[in-house]
Amino acid sequence: MDRRSHRSLEEVHGTIETSGKKSTWKKLLAFLGPAYLVSVGYMDPGNWATDIAGGSQFGYTLIWVLLMSNIMALLLQSLCARLGVVRGRDLAQASREAYNPFVNFVLYILAEIAIVACDLAEVIGMAIGLNLLFGLPMVWGVTITALDTFLLLFLLNKGMRKMEVFIIGLIFIIGGSFVIEMFFAKPDMGDLMAGFIPSLPNSAALYIAIGIIGATVMPHNLYLHSSLVQSRKIERTKKGIKQALKFNFIDSAIALNLAFFVNAAILILAAAVFHKNGMYEVAEIQDAHELLAPLLGSNLAPMFFAIALIAAGQSSTLTGTLAGQIVMEGHLNLRIQPWVRRLITRMLAIIPALFTVIYFGESGTGKLLVLSQVVLSLQLGFAIIPLIHFVSSKKMMNGFHIKWPLRIGSWLITIIIVGLNAKLVYDEITGWLTTSENPIYIWTLVIPAAIGAAVLLIYITFKTTVKDFKTENRKMVPHILDAKVDELARPLSYKKIAIPVDFSTSDEKSISAALQLGGKDAEYTLIHIVETPGAMIYGDEIDDYETESDEAFLNTYKEKLEEKGFKVSVKLGFGSPKKHIPKIVNATEFDLLVLGGHGHSGFKDLLFGTTVDSVRHKVKIPVFIV
Repeated sequence: MDRRSHRSLEEVHGTIETSGKKSTWKKLLAFLGPAYLVSVGYMDPGNWATDIAGGSQFGYTLIWVLLMSNIMALLLQSLCARLGVVRGRDLAQASREAYNPFVNFVLYILAEIAIVACDLAEVIGMAIGLNLLFGLPMVWGVTITALDTFLLLFLLNKGMRKMEVFIIGLIFIIGGSFVIEMFFAKPDMGDLMAGFIPSLPNSAALYIAIGIIGATVMPHNLYLHSSLVQSRKIERTKKGIKQALKFNFIDSAIALNLAFFVNAAILILAAAVFHKNGMYEVAEIQDAHELLAPLLGSNLAPMFFAIALIAAGQSSTLTGTLAGQIVMEGHLNLRIQPWVRRLITRMLAIIPALFTVIYFGESGTGKLLVLSQVVLSLQLGFAIIPLIHFVSSKKMMNGFHIKWPLRIGSWLITIIIVGLNAKLVYDEITGWLTTSENPIYIWTLVIPAAIGAAVLLIYITFKTTVKDFKTENRKMVPHILDAKVDELARPLSYKKIAIPVDFSTSDEKSISAALQLGGKDAEYTLIHIVETPGAMIYGDEIDDYETESDEAFLNTYKEKLEEKGFKVSVKLGFGSPKKHIPKIVNATEFDLLVLGGHGHSGFKDLLFGTTVDSVRHKVKIPVFIV
């Protein structure tokens, strides 16, 4: 476990070169990528459920909701990109700096709920896709989805650019499949254009509309985008930042419009095939798949439908995992093994999915999908409101804050989303109170939770002012070399000693032991491995805030020891400590390696990983374990 005050995925900042590109097209291509990873969340299986339900029940009537949601998403994602590019923080990190620990923790819990709700949609979508394409039972399909944990880790190890290419490939599979579907469906263009006129026929349409908004503007994407834009290395000048903001907006516009096309295609398909034929209750993805062949007269249509569904589920799963790491590291300053983090999120999604399939049958999965998207929509206010505050702050954004027109537009979007959610919650609670035979549980559980959520919304709306922001950089790691090194050192025969450090209190013991063994005649090399997910992706190409911070603290150690007369050098590595410490040690003729204990064992080793045992088996010199 690493609980020091690190930057969650800020390490992706500055690792892909954008400067030095002579043509505008090459500069744009250097920036393209992050928004595509974000956009897959806008075309996941949860979107399919709400789009199919909306199209079959109300025809083309709700297509304006998709357009409105896309405009909302473009504005909000551009705000996230602005926060990441200008401030060098993702949304979770900024929240931890702005709010007190209790509020920050509640916001973290709400963000985790949103991520699990999103992952729930991916689990069900993948299981349905496997069932439709290969006839695999839903229970087995849900269980198998746990295995995609390893696909993510494989792609991360291959690098960000390869992961972006993989995701973009899945997007084109989805888009291409629906181009073919549109060819079969032949929608009525007149009715389709009329659907862009805003209208809500009834309360059922409101529920579907909120589900569409929740499925389109997803909370975890706000956290994800504010981190991924930092993967581009930019010139930290006014001109460089402006250019980065412009190209990131173009990236977002292209990617999100592709997502809008996919969502619109699904709704249009449902309207043209099901609503047109009087099938107003087709809300299940399985039903839509079964009816496509007889209604469209082609067996290819359902096949492409299933392939696109699997691609959508898998691509959204990968990006949802990255968002989960950002949320945990940013809000809690807590880092655990990536595969453990992924598995925990997936298990929390698999449990309700299995429960639904076993007890309610496959027919219940469609309702669970729509419900998951409504839950996502309910979480939006808790992410959007802090985001607007952050990017509106002159102090926090160093002059790159949003101006009044954009600020007004952002708050209007927030009012629409929060207002629709408030009405939905009120209508649902009122309905439960009216129909429930024993409303005591509603009064004791549901209503207090709703009131608490309302109070929190009010708090973050009015409490978060410019003076609340802590714009100074938090101290990343403690200076712990205040020990009297002269008294600790006793010269021995070792001449070249390697000392891995992790900026924790164990460093003092490791360094003290090394100094006693080597004395002032030895040469010491302080080694630190940047072990964040971004470092594992980019390796020694990384050039970010955390790397600079870690290097600065290594040099602080070096300076303090040199003042006492010791000969010290520093070495920074990137990735997994258990892999890169041995590489560094074996590449140099050291006499001794001094390792500090990691302070945990047993189950915690499985959870947080171990270094000592792995390193000592890979190096060719004596290891002194403190």
